[in-house]
Amino acid sequence: MRFCKWLLVGGLSLISLASQAENLKGLYQVREPVTGQSPEERDRATQAALDTLVLRLTGDPKAPQNPGLAPVRKDPQQIISQFGFDAGPPEVLKVDFDPGTTEQALRRAGLALWGANRPSILSWWLNDSTEGSSLVGDGQASAAPLRRAAQHRGLPLRLPLADLSEQLVATAPALEGADPAALRNASERYNADALLAVHAREESGQWQAKWQLWLGDKKEAGNVQGADQAAVADAVMLAVTERLAPRFVAKPGASGQQTLEVQGMNLEHYAALLRLLEPFGVRLQSVDADRILYRVSGSADQLRAQLSLAKLQELPAEAPAPVAAPQPAVAGAPPVVAPTPTPAAPSLRFRW
Repeated sequence: MRFCKWLLVGGLSLISLASQAENLKGLYQVREPVTGQSPEERDRATQAALDTLVLRLTGDPKAPQNPGLAPVRKDPQQIISQFGFDAGPPEVLKVDFDPGTTEQALRRAGLALWGANRPSILSWWLNDSTEGSSLVGDGQASAAPLRRAAQHRGLPLRLPLADLSEQLVATAPALEGADPAALRNASERYNADALLAVHAREESGQWQAKWQLWLGDKKEAGNVQGADQAAVADAVMLAVTERLAPRFVAKPGASGQQTLEVQGMNLEHYAALLRLLEPFGVRLQSVDADRILYRVSGSADQLRAQLSLAKLQELPAEAPAPVAAPQPAVAGAPPVVAPTPTPAAPSLRFRW
């Protein structure tokens, strides 16, 4: 009953905890390069910013052209809270979209959304250029294009210190190899959710990169190219977004209903869990001591991926309760009342 009392009397504390969530910052702010401040250039950049935001929130390259977004595309101002120009180089149009009206517009268009709770990514990034080979480290000038690209594509990026010991580990063969064991060991100190290995090379004035991403036991990989370091960084982050998003986006009612049980609850866990499950149309079903039952919309794999961000441990499925055999009717006896059906066992069970 203690957790139940917390839910009743802890409203203000819950709001405070939720407001301190370490969600991805700047998710609804987009910065687009411009070549001036003319009305035509502003309109072009505004449309580009809208496309960037839609792709950032859905991970679907086809989403910006969804017919349901036609009213917003015709008048983007209805979902923009403010915009302005920032001097460069490069000069950019900074557009702040309103989260509430933006999400409503995208959901009306039938688009599935990826929330602000996203896996943190530690990137081991090796640049090979005419000036030599270098591992990109936190605080280096070469980190700026990577950070801008990650922000542009909606990814929480972390970079290693790139000290001597890490430079000996993050070699080209290690970054392109199939076994990430050495990189995983070197990554433990950074406590990130995902590991991104990138080997970028400059050839004949163009850049190309081979990337590999590990999140849990799942691996993604690909090759991209770009005119310069900034372009190839953006191409890598875009590819990663498009591969990760399908694991986390959820369209309520489209992927089936799941019953989710979570044990080991307290007020802090409750606030964190609500943030994680918000994209899945979460509905509270019951609370019993430190055990809570939710109804959510989404696939089991999507929910497992989302809950892995909070390091929850999945429990074995609960065996269904045995069904009692019906009793035969006895002449002259009152009718037998059928027992109340036992609720179905939870689809998924986790614990903190």
